[in-house]
Amino acid sequence: MDYQYSNKPNVQNDTFSYREQYAHRHDVVERIILAVGGFLIAILALRFVFALLGANPANSFAGFVYNFTSPLTAPFYNLFSYDHPSLGVSTFEGYTLVTMVVYGLVTAALARIVSITRYE
Repeated sequence: MDYQYSNKPNVQNDTFSYREQYAHRHDVVERIILAVGGFLIAILALRFVFALLGANPANSFAGFVYNFTSPLTAPFYNLFSYDHPSLGVSTFEGYTLVTMVVYGLVTAALARIVSITRYE
């Protein structure tokens, strides 16, 4: 087979390449948004399970999880008018579940906005 090479720029391929690069950047941004949102939801789920099982907040890992997620759950802390149900050391944190749902919806919305704005 004989391949022909040319030094002339191909305008159509250059435009497609730009669109491809633009779409790739949006894919990367979308993946970063989903990764950060997934991490936040996972650590909030860990907090919920720790509270439900009565994990010791003096433990370094459990303390890290509680301290890291406290600013995330703070806006939803007094959402419900009842006291947080507990049995012994176990506590059901309904506000943590609400926080997970809200951050999940925000993550999905941001990822969708980024995916809508890219070239197809």
